[in-house]
Amino acid sequence: MQTKPFKYLFRIQYLGLRYHGWQVQKGVKTIQGTLEKTFRYVLQHENFKILGSSRTDAGVSCLNGAFELFLPNTVDPNSLVDPLNDILPADIRIIEGFESKYDFNVIQDVSNKTYGYYFTFGPKPHPMFAGSVAYAGKSLDLNIMNEGAALFKGTHDFRRFCSQGKNTHDFIRKITYSQIDGPPEDYAFLPKENSKVFRVKGSGFLMHQVRRMAACLVSLGKGEIKLNDIEEALISSAKTPISAKAPANGLILEKVSFVGDKFE
Repeated sequence: MQTKPFKYLFRIQYLGLRYHGWQVQKGVKTIQGTLEKTFRYVLQHENFKILGSSRTDAGVSCLNGAFELFLPNTVDPNSLVDPLNDILPADIRIIEGFESKYDFNVIQDVSNKTYGYYFTFGPKPHPMFAGSVAYAGKSLDLNIMNEGAALFKGTHDFRRFCSQGKNTHDFIRKITYSQIDGPPEDYAFLPKENSKVFRVKGSGFLMHQVRRMAACLVSLGKGEIKLNDIEEALISSAKTPISAKAPANGLILEKVSFVGDKFE
């Protein structure tokens, strides 16, 4: 028998700079841990469970993520939004709440995730931008970086573009969008000049995959590697990553979408 049969999905935004990732970890501040503390206060009990759709790393931010709340009783999810936001710190915001269905799974029913790796180049930007954009150096060849980004599109073995965990055996992932874009004009958290975003979309990603892909493209833009190095890495059986991880502060989970356009 389900002890928490009522499910609700919430859309969430956060700046990851002060947090040690999404997942609860002992002794460090995390997004999930902060949410659980806030829900305990608002609900006035501990009989609930939170499950996130994506476990972002330390320092990674989110524009439109999602998590499920499991409860033993019914509530109006949107009646919780304002009380939660009143208590949550300024760098976490609940956007909206929805009723969820019994057969919905917040992890398995993800249709795609869109990540943006935001970076700036040229003169070093003001330090106040460091929470949401990475500095990639004085000069980059954006045209060749876009050629490199295009190589990631499709179904490939990304074993050289991730951090391999002990239980990771399947490195095949499908990328449906991979491009260097200009940032949206209304993003006030970015420098006005020389800002770009490496945007990538797929049904799922390996550990540190987007950050290693981004670092690879920056190396390409600096002339440190060539296009054929990326092509060869995508068909290689070697285990050594082709590049280091790009700094976490540039990575933003832009959106999590679900099968059937649920919770849009």
